[in-house]
Amino acid sequence: MSRLLLYLFLFSGYLMADSKGAETRPNFIFFITDDISQEDLSPYGNAYAQTPNLAKLAQEGMLFENAYLTISSCSPSRCSMITSRYPHNTGAPELHTQLPEGLDTFPLLLKRAGYYTALSGKHHMGKAVNPGFELVSKGKGPGKEEDWVSILQNRPKDKPFFFWFASSDAHRNWEFNDEAPIYIPDDAPVPPYMVNNKETRKDLADYYHEVSRTDTYVGKLRRELAAQHIEGDTYFIYLADNGRPFPRDKVRLYDSGIKTPLIIACPGRLNPGISQSLVSSIDIGPTILDLSGVDKSPQMQGISFLPIMKNPEAVTRHYVFAEHNWHVHQAHERMVRSGPWVYIRNAWPHLQSMCVEQAPAFPAAKALWQAEEEGKLNTHQRDIFLIPRPAQELYHVGKDPFQLHNVAADKSNADILKNLDAALDQWVEQTGDTIPLNPTNDREDIYGVKYPKHKRGTMPGDEREATKINHPGPIKK
Repeated sequence: MSRLLLYLFLFSGYLMADSKGAETRPNFIFFITDDISQEDLSPYGNAYAQTPNLAKLAQEGMLFENAYLTISSCSPSRCSMITSRYPHNTGAPELHTQLPEGLDTFPLLLKRAGYYTALSGKHHMGKAVNPGFELVSKGKGPGKEEDWVSILQNRPKDKPFFFWFASSDAHRNWEFNDEAPIYIPDDAPVPPYMVNNKETRKDLADYYHEVSRTDTYVGKLRRELAAQHIEGDTYFIYLADNGRPFPRDKVRLYDSGIKTPLIIACPGRLNPGISQSLVSSIDIGPTILDLSGVDKSPQMQGISFLPIMKNPEAVTRHYVFAEHNWHVHQAHERMVRSGPWVYIRNAWPHLQSMCVEQAPAFPAAKALWQAEEEGKLNTHQRDIFLIPRPAQELYHVGKDPFQLHNVAADKSNADILKNLDAALDQWVEQTGDTIPLNPTNDREDIYGVKYPKHKRGTMPGDEREATKINHPGPIKK
């Protein structure tokens, strides 16, 4: 064979290999729900929830038992995920704050690498993320999911794709249609920190309708993937931005607020399994980039958990961290989980820990307020009225899944408390976290009545210019 023919043979082989590599780059559907707790889905053991498509997704994919958000608050959580940075490092750590210019988002990196990218549904992050998407849609229907299948059908067929599909289910106020079952309130499971009466059960039953609507669209999207014969080339990722919109759940750092469902499936590329390993929501972007062969930005504080996807027992981090910042009401709490222990530190224990969903305008909260006035609440149900709150909280989540028994004062846990307190100090120092000197004031009173004047103050991290800090904080011991 002549040298020219050999060269042409090798070059054509290179082109074929490169073309094949491009064709087999995986696609991604990132299905992010609104206000859904992990424990409210059938794959996580909830017998009341009718979520058959998610059950199938979990059976065919990997279910993560210990996936944690960095904050249990809508817009800061989404901004944290898309940048793979902690909320106080994004410049948007409080509700309704928008991402500033200049931060890399993982969809933008995918777009630059040749992916077709689209966002449909709830946005809530600001215009700075829009350059990462070739299509931005407000979505359709009560849950904003109704144009998702058409987007999947009408995509360019010559590019891999990444779709950020963001439902508004299950955010209040409830909206009903025939895309999900209507639940019988009598059977609704009521957490021990709520009042178990007909009003609370009806409120929870209506919530589960919207939870099930997300399941309906999981099924529709997966059937379309199968119809296009790309189910095995598409990673389907299902998760939430924060916990259910009920008292002591949303915005709070207990598992019902901060632990997210996370289910990932891609038949043929990802073996089914269940992982108990800790992962953080800021790790999802680096993992997607890792799967697509795209380098992550040095700005990103998260790490890839691809080793866990290859082996569910692998460990990529020993610590996950989370924060509770202003969400209509002032707050400054920080959380670290390591092993079975969750430690929460409150900089402002003199404040009542409030969120919008705890105001008596909503049925489950109204039941608490009425019972409080009548002196009928037990200790666990009185949590949202507690002033002052503990400055330190420590829970063994294996023994106390609802985090009802604070064992921080137990002398037998002194070493655990000391070690977690030190880990939290290290994270605060390395990531530039701060307690605001001039914090944002409350937007409304504890009954939900808005104040005439509301002013945004300084935010966590401002005094140390945390938006310029890329240190990930402690990851492993």
